[in-house]
Amino acid sequence: MKIHKFKSIILGVPGFLIYYITINRYISGIRRQKMKNGGRCMLLKTIRKKKIWQFLIGIGLAIGCNAGEPSCTSFTFQADELAAANAGMTKKSVEAGSRKTPVWIFDGKRGKTAVSGKCEGIPAGYKGMQVEIAVLSVADETVSDFEDVYRVRLVQKHPESGEVVTKFSGPPVRTRLTGRPMESRTILLESCCPVKPDLPISFSIERCAGDFGDTFKHDTGLVSATFTPVRESIIPFTVESRPGYNSWPMMQADGNKLVCTYSRGSAHVTSEPKRNVYVRSSVDFGKTWSPEAIVTADTVYGEVPIGKGLDENGKLLFWVRRQGIGERRHDLYRTADGVHFEYVVMPDLDPVPMQITDVFHVPTVGLMALWFTGNYGAEKLNAWGTLVSRDNGNTWTQYTVEDALPHKEWMTEPSAVYLGDGRILAVGRIEYSPDSAERAQFQMESDDYGKTWKRSKTNITDVMMSTPSLIYDRETGLVSNYYYQRGRGMLKRRVAKIDEIWGKPLAWPDPEIIVFGDSATVDAGNVNATAIGRKHYLAYYSGETPNTSVLVAAVPAPATERRQK
Repeated sequence: MKIHKFKSIILGVPGFLIYYITINRYISGIRRQKMKNGGRCMLLKTIRKKKIWQFLIGIGLAIGCNAGEPSCTSFTFQADELAAANAGMTKKSVEAGSRKTPVWIFDGKRGKTAVSGKCEGIPAGYKGMQVEIAVLSVADETVSDFEDVYRVRLVQKHPESGEVVTKFSGPPVRTRLTGRPMESRTILLESCCPVKPDLPISFSIERCAGDFGDTFKHDTGLVSATFTPVRESIIPFTVESRPGYNSWPMMQADGNKLVCTYSRGSAHVTSEPKRNVYVRSSVDFGKTWSPEAIVTADTVYGEVPIGKGLDENGKLLFWVRRQGIGERRHDLYRTADGVHFEYVVMPDLDPVPMQITDVFHVPTVGLMALWFTGNYGAEKLNAWGTLVSRDNGNTWTQYTVEDALPHKEWMTEPSAVYLGDGRILAVGRIEYSPDSAERAQFQMESDDYGKTWKRSKTNITDVMMSTPSLIYDRETGLVSNYYYQRGRGMLKRRVAKIDEIWGKPLAWPDPEIIVFGDSATVDAGNVNATAIGRKHYLAYYSGETPNTSVLVAAVPAPATERRQK
C-alpha cells in the first residue's frame, strides 16, 4: 500500500516564528559581510558562518505547518494488495507502456465482478473518503464509443461487537473508454463516502458489466484504488432560518445585489394554503440580508417560486406557482428593486405545466423558459417544452417538444443557457431512480434557437432528484452545472468546456464538492445559481422537517474545467 502525506501536524505559529527569526538573522549576516568585504557579497562564506540549514529548516517548518489540523493521508492499493471478492476473478500481469503491471481482470460479460480490501479509518475532522480507481482495457482493440460502469461499496464494523456501523453503496459511475488499449484511466467513483472516523474500512470495487450503461463487452483490468480523506467544505451564508419549512429558493443577481425569493410552510408540501412567497436581498454579496418582505400571500393556494431571470430591460422576473386541490396556475412577477413586485401575467397554458423554469434571452426570438408536466408515475403522461415571449414577458406562447414520455425518459426541472449562434444547452433532472447508470441527468441541445431539440442521458449519475442550475461564461467558454445530491447532502459542481460536451453528453468531467448540507432525502436541495463578476452564488435549502433553512454559498467562477485524469 502506497501512502501519500499531504499535510504536516506541526503547529503553524512555532514554525512561522522559527522561519521569521532565522531569515532575519540570515539577512543581517549578509549585510554585515557586505560591509566587511567592501561591498562584495561573499555568499558562500556567509552561508558557512550563518548556517543556512537553519534557514531551510525554518522554511520547511513554515510550509509544513497547518495549525491544529490532522494529517491528511491518501492510501493507494495496487492490484497485488487486493483480493478477489467473488469466484472466477483472475489476476495477471499486462504490458502497460514499458513495464509489466499486475491487474485484476473484470469480466465484460459476466455481470458483477469485484475485488476487495481494507484501509485505515479517517481521523476526526474529516467528512468522509474520496475513492478513485485506475483501470485499463486489456482487449486487443479499444473503441472510444463504448463505456464501462464501476461502483464502490464500503462497510465499517464496531471493533468489539462486530456490529455494522456503516454500510455504503456508491452510485454506478459511467465513463467512456479511450481509443487505445492498455491506456490507464483514473475514474472518480465517489466524491465523499460517509464513514465514521478511526474505524477500519472494508471496501469492494465492482464492475457492473450488466448495467444499462456498460456497453463495452470486453475485459478491463483494475490497476489500483486510492482513498483520500475529504475535508469540511466552505461555510454558507444564511438567508432565512426561522422555524418552518423555508425552501425552494430562486435567486437572481441585479448588478451587485442578490435578490432571493423563497417560500415557507410546515412541510414538503407545495399546496398547503399557508405557504407564501417571501424575498430578501443582499448588497454585500450574501453576507447579510435585508428584512423579509412578502411577494405574495394567497390564502387559498400554496405558493412557491419556480423560476427567475431578467427581462429585455434588465428588470428581474420571477415565476410563482400557485397550487391548490386539483388546480395549478403560474404567475409572472417583475421587480426593479427586489422589494416591490408587479404582477405581469398568468399565461393560459395547455398542457398545464408542473413547473416553468428560469427565463433566458435568445436573440431573434425573445425571452424563453422551459416547462415540464407529468404525474410522477409510470404512465405515459409526461411532457416538456418551451415558452416564448416576444413582447418582454407580457404574453407567452407554449411549444411542446416531447410528450407521452415514460417515467424513465421524463426530464424535469431543466436549466438552460444560450451559447450563441442559435445553440441552447439545457440539463434536466431525472425522477426515475433505479440503482443503475440509468439514473442520470439529461442533456438537451438545440442548434436552431429552440425550434427543435435532441435529448440524451449524461454520465452524471451521482444524483437523486437533483435539480441542475447552469451558468455559462462566454469569456472562458466554460459551463458550470450545479446540483445537490439528495440523500447524501452534497452540493456539487461539474465544469466543462462547451465544445467538449456539446454532442457528447457522456463526457462531463468529474464533480467537485462545493458545500455539505443535510442528507435528508427531500428536505435539502434544489440549488439555483446566479453570477456577479467572477463569483457564483448558489441558493439552496437544507434541514429536516419541519424546520429547514435557505442558504447561499459563494464560490469563485472556475478558470478551467475539471477533467477526468
